[in-house]
Amino acid sequence: MSPLLIGLFVVIATILVLATGIPVAFGLGLVAITFLIIFEGFDSLDIIADVFFGGIAEFSLVSIPMFIVMGAAVASSPAGKDLYSALDRWLHRVPGGLIISNIGACSVFAALSGSSPATCAAIGKMGIPEMRKRGYPDGLAAGAIAAGGTLGILIPPSITMIVYGIATETSIGRLFLSGIVPGLMLTTLFMAWSLYTAKKHGYKFGQTEKGFTWREKFEVLPRVLPFFAIIVGVLFVLYGGIATPSEAAGVGAMFVLILVAVIYKVYQPKKIWAIISDSMRESVMILMIIAASALFSYTLSSLYVTQSVAEAIVSMDVNRWGLMAMINGFLLLAGFFLPPVAVILMTAPILLPIIIQSGFDPYWFAVIFTINMEIGLITPPVGLNLYVINGIAPDISLPTILKGALPFMLCMVLGIVILSFFPQIVTWLPDMVMGPEIS
Repeated sequence: MSPLLIGLFVVIATILVLATGIPVAFGLGLVAITFLIIFEGFDSLDIIADVFFGGIAEFSLVSIPMFIVMGAAVASSPAGKDLYSALDRWLHRVPGGLIISNIGACSVFAALSGSSPATCAAIGKMGIPEMRKRGYPDGLAAGAIAAGGTLGILIPPSITMIVYGIATETSIGRLFLSGIVPGLMLTTLFMAWSLYTAKKHGYKFGQTEKGFTWREKFEVLPRVLPFFAIIVGVLFVLYGGIATPSEAAGVGAMFVLILVAVIYKVYQPKKIWAIISDSMRESVMILMIIAASALFSYTLSSLYVTQSVAEAIVSMDVNRWGLMAMINGFLLLAGFFLPPVAVILMTAPILLPIIIQSGFDPYWFAVIFTINMEIGLITPPVGLNLYVINGIAPDISLPTILKGALPFMLCMVLGIVILSFFPQIVTWLPDMVMGPEIS
């Protein structure tokens, strides 16, 4: 049987297994082991433990649970509420300031927490009722929060970017820098569309009758600015050569725990244990997916599927942009059904050599890859953000939320097009801070 045919059977089997609802890690491991036994016999099982453990035997992986602790601590505190309040108080006189406040709060909170669902829940609980009360359309209110929550996997520190860097052996620091400007660009596109569509639907941007005094504006800042300082500090020690990603993540997690204890009095053992247990659960889930993906990748490579797919793609008679269009279509489709971490671990090691051979920058591709995964977070059937929004605003129907999120998906597609014409948007900041990468 040819390797490409084996690959087709692997894809079909993987889809069928994951469609049963089995956890992604167990599903990937089951498919990998089954195909190894079928084609290489039971003797191949001797290597499974080594491959599985080897998938997580990376020091850089320590940064993942540390950033998860950092995000869980922020999510467990009223930091999201304060962030939203601060932006609302400072922007309430700006036309459409409330929608700008919500998307801005989403982008910052997403960067702090690294979790799209947590961002949707934290900002949406306050933002959606307030926007509806002031007359914003339900679809716009829900769609803006759903889309804003996706920014956390692009704006650093991003767990998705860490996983991509580990899977492709690229610089995590450079990946973080690569995501900053595109993340701000997407935030601006979201804000622009929100203002346009609100005005188009007749919303007059009438703000609250109650204004805010300077005292009210400044009193919330001491509870918000320290979290901004942590983001800046983490990035500074990374790019200043002071610390590795794992060390920066550990220090960042420690300071966030201290801040939520001091500012929000989250120091009771029960609350601290809740943060640690939630972080442990999510960390084990991600690390299990990474380990199972290593086993899955080993199976594909051992059966010569990976190499055959790469050769088949390279031999296709299309120009590099046609190839990129097909890859984007594939990533979009994969993102509809699988979480970003699983898609990255399964496909990035295969696609990256093809991307580099076609003359594309690997860090530019990382951003394009991530935006595709963002789209998957707000598209059914697995669009987690849609269900989170529906959970916190159950009187807004899922079709209404999806309809409201659709324009933001198109904003992301527009972002991909813009980055394709102007890749310097991605590469400028990393090159300026870290110098051009030597091939």
